[in-house]
Parts: sequence; structure tokens; C-alpha cells
Amino acid sequence: MNERKTSPAYRVLEWLVRTFYPAIETVGAENLPNEPVVIVGNHSQLHGPIACQLYFPGKPFIWCAGEMMELREVPGYAYRDFWSQKPRRSRWFYKLMSYLIAPLAVCLFNNARTIAVRRDSQVLSTFRESVKRLQSGSSLVIFPEYDKKYNHILYDFQENFVDVARLYHKKTGTELSFVPLYIAPKLRKMYVGRPIRFCAANPIEEERRRICDVLMREITDLAGSLPRHTVIPYRNIPKRLYPSNISDEVQAHEKTGR
Repeated sequence: MNERKTSPAYRVLEWLVRTFYPAIETVGAENLPNEPVVIVGNHSQLHGPIACQLYFPGKPFIWCAGEMMELREVPGYAYRDFWSQKPRRSRWFYKLMSYLIAPLAVCLFNNARTIAVRRDSQVLSTFRESVKRLQSGSSLVIFPEYDKKYNHILYDFQENFVDVARLYHKKTGTELSFVPLYIAPKLRKMYVGRPIRFCAANPIEEERRRICDVLMREITDLAGSLPRHTVIPYRNIPKRLYPSNISDEVQAHEKTGR
């Protein structure tokens, strides 16, 4: 596929982010198969997309909400998805911010290595472009969390992203692998887990659930194996409510020694 041309404004913005955003080290890159894959990670608010755009090996393409690529749609989507859970007294500020960031968001997301996630009747365009990118040798990054809590590390995954593997198999005859990724901004690292391969012989409903269950479990295990740190959650909740990677039950067990 022809690569899109990046605007001078985007190149300046990327330079600024690289200059002021802490570098994120990739740990476990040896787990990445030597073939195109779908990397599935915790969103970690803006940290996930930034870390993968700037620092993930191989320059994968990242699924991005289509609303963040359209000037008129950014304010409503940004406020609803990023800031709607902020304290009531400060919501006016974040509503204002949702309008102020709109031109910046459009510039960033239309020039970065992104694939617009469309909905309803346009959803097939997302899958078609994704399969084309995979066929050209690029990997994908998807952050499928949505507003339903899974555990202290993750929110639950929307499952339909798994369908990209079914379409890829139809096109190529190859069963695609999904790779779990845990992003830990507080540690300035992201951790690559072991791949899970799609099984085309199984019903797609079963594969969606199986793959999501394995990915969420693997990401949780990656997080739990690390030194104690603060998890940056999917929802932009007050920072005092951010969880630790060690669950309350484990902390209680450590304190009591039982």
C-alpha cells in the first residue's frame, strides 16, 4: 500500500512528543513471531497509543477511533471517552479542552500510523484496511477495552476485533496470531507476552471469547509479575483512585502472611 505523506505540522508535534515524553522500553520483543501479528494491549489512556507509535518495534499500525480523526466529532467523543468521569466541578474545563484539542487531534491521528475504526455500515472499511496492512507485512496494535471493569488491571475487551483474523485467513489461508501487551508508563516499559493463534476451524463466536479471555488473563499475569507500581487505567478517573498492579487481596495476604 502507498504510505501516506505526513504534514510538517505533524513532524513538529512528533518531535515535541519524543523530546518531552519519557522513552518507553519494549521488554519481551523476542516473543513476537516473525510474521504480521495483532498486538493487543491495555489502553493506559493516551500512553498506549503514544508508546506504540513512537517505540514499539517494527512500526505497527494502530487502530484509532474514527471520531478522533474528524474535526466536528472530536469534542463530543473526547469529552465522553476521556473526561466524563472527572469531578462535576471541573467538567466545564474539560468540555472546553475537548474543543481546544480538536485541531491537534485531527493533525495527529490523520498523520500517524493509524487505521480509523469506523462503526455501523462503515465498519468493513476498518477490517479491509487492516487486512491490507497485514498482507503488506505490517502488524496491527489494538486497544479493545471498553467501559466495563474486568479486574484491577483491565477493563473488559470488546470482542469483534478478533474478526480481522477470520478475514485475513480467508484472504491468505494463514491463521493470525494475537500478542498480549502490558503497558506500564510508571515503569517506562511495555511488556510483550506469548502469542495466541487464531483457529479458523472453530466458530467465530467461540474464537472471539477464547482469544479475549486468554489475552486478558495474559496481560493481567504480565502486570502481576512486575514490581509494585501504579496502573494507569483505561478510564480517566481521579489519580487517587488509580490501582496498584498488586490486587487488594494479594496485598492483604502479604501483610498478614497468610
